[in-house]
Amino acid sequence: MRFSTLLVLAVGTFAVGADGFILNGLLPEIARDLRVSESVAGQLTTLFAVTYAVGSPVIASVTGSWDRRVLLGGGLAVFTVGMAGQALGTTFAVVAVARVLAALGAAAFQANAYAVAGALAAPEQRGRALATVAAGMTASTVLGVPLGVLGGQWFGWRAVMWAIGVVGVLVAVAIPVLPQVRLPVVGLRDRLAVLVRPAVVKVLLITVVGMFASFTVFAYLPLLLGTAAPGAMLSWVLVAFGVGQVAGNSLAGRGTDGFGPKRVLLLSLAGMALVFALLNWAALTLPTTLLIGFGAGAFSGMLMVPQQHRLFELAADAPTVALGLNGSAIYVGAGLGSAIGGTVLAAAGTPWLAPTAATIALLGLLLAVRTTSSAARTPIPA
Repeated sequence: MRFSTLLVLAVGTFAVGADGFILNGLLPEIARDLRVSESVAGQLTTLFAVTYAVGSPVIASVTGSWDRRVLLGGGLAVFTVGMAGQALGTTFAVVAVARVLAALGAAAFQANAYAVAGALAAPEQRGRALATVAAGMTASTVLGVPLGVLGGQWFGWRAVMWAIGVVGVLVAVAIPVLPQVRLPVVGLRDRLAVLVRPAVVKVLLITVVGMFASFTVFAYLPLLLGTAAPGAMLSWVLVAFGVGQVAGNSLAGRGTDGFGPKRVLLLSLAGMALVFALLNWAALTLPTTLLIGFGAGAFSGMLMVPQQHRLFELAADAPTVALGLNGSAIYVGAGLGSAIGGTVLAAAGTPWLAPTAATIALLGLLLAVRTTSSAARTPIPA
């Protein structure tokens, strides 16, 4: 598999990831500009997540016979229109509609990017191929989110939206260099059949819970870290978080290929529970905030590669379906996290966000221990 193919896919996931997550760092500015509360502005993340979760399986069913290049390029085109709408929108309603368009474009691109990488890679290299594409998502937190926060402070959050749109256009132009890929056509009935397989449902549930825990705090990070990392200092915390994610993602790819997905998954969830439990204490000073930010990024960055690898094994007859559903699960979890986090913020205040996330991550760990142990004892039908 050519590295250039993985690079194009990774840069595309970088753009999609930057839009999906960058609003977290720009939340105060967006709320002021659109004249809404920060908890309401945080629901833009929820809207993106719900749209992606619903749109991904529908798009995949309707376009099952298409060349993947058409879907990748078309998805980025719709995504770019959504970015322009966000940059131009002057009311919350207009920006919300643009978020829906961007999410639909992201749904068309992202699931197919992972499916193409997984289909073209040899089985023994699949973990590293998936990790390379996922690196685009994690790199969006290393470069995209901190630069977005600084860009938002220097040039305004709308300029950041334009910049992400430009990256999307550049990747769309490069899509024709990819090899032609046609995957097995899977209708909506077959797609639903994959969804009701008990082993697949258990994997997807862990994805939802893991992302739920992460976004309970990540969607409101500027508020959580306002004392130790005010203003531009937040960018350094986001850099530490992003560097941790890149490190965790890389270790997950090699660890999954070398030791299997179970150990990597359990380490990810256990580490997330620990760092979220320590977050309020760590947020008292900048050095400890940077350290805990790196740890949170590393452990959360380990989550997706073993999950994707498990789905390839459990749904070998329909990997595109399984990965598409996992993409939906990611954004269901993100939507739950931002929505419940907003509720906790409004009802109990900022100090309760981190303990809530730690509890959810711990529940995810217990679920993973139970499901991976039962999977080891029980053969899974194809």
